Amino acid sequence: MAKKEGAKATGAQQPVPSGYIPALQKKYKEEIVAALMKEFNYKSVMQVPRLEKITINQGVGAAVGDKKLIEVAQNELTAIAGQKAIQTFSKKDISNFKLRKGMPIGVKVTLRRAKMYEFLDRLVSVSLPRIRDFQGITDKFDGRGNYSLGIKEQIIFPEIDIDKITKILGMEISFVTTAGNDKEAYALLRAFGLPFKNANKK
Repeated sequence: MAKKEGAKATGAQQPVPSGYIPALQKKYKEEIVAALMKEFNYKSVMQVPRLEKITINQGVGAAVGDKKLIEVAQNELTAIAGQKAIQTFSKKDISNFKLRKGMPIGVKVTLRRAKMYEFLDRLVSVSLPRIRDFQGITDKFDGRGNYSLGIKEQIIFPEIDIDKITKILGMEISFVTTAGNDKEAYALLRAFGLPFKNANKK
């Protein structure tokens, strides 16, 4: 379970002002690009990998029996991401689970540009440290320069009021990069502050 201290909601994120440059986006341009060019001997800044998008997916299987759970999950994910989440629907009938094609079974949101950097900053600096006995995240990539992180409880996010939740829900956060391999993607995400368990050994 996540720590309960200070778990009151801070409310949904406000719209990102026009022209505003998030701290991590600024750090990427001013520090990370140069560091990665040196580490991998890139000849051009165009070779430096970038973070393209962050996708957050949340499965809500219990919604088959309680449709209100989908709405709750959608509102919670919208608050967490700072951008409206959308519902996902089943693609086929599964009689054993009383599931019909087209039924809502989850929610998701895709973040890019400023909102992506803002979410990543909050995830690294605020949410992940709230996990009880946190020891860092695994460094298993998908072989194509992308990374997925599983979160067991949505209550690690300060946008969620722990006194108002109806069900503990997990989620998968996927980081899509332009890196050509996992090593370069790892270096990129490590530079952004993702707390990998073996970061000091690599």
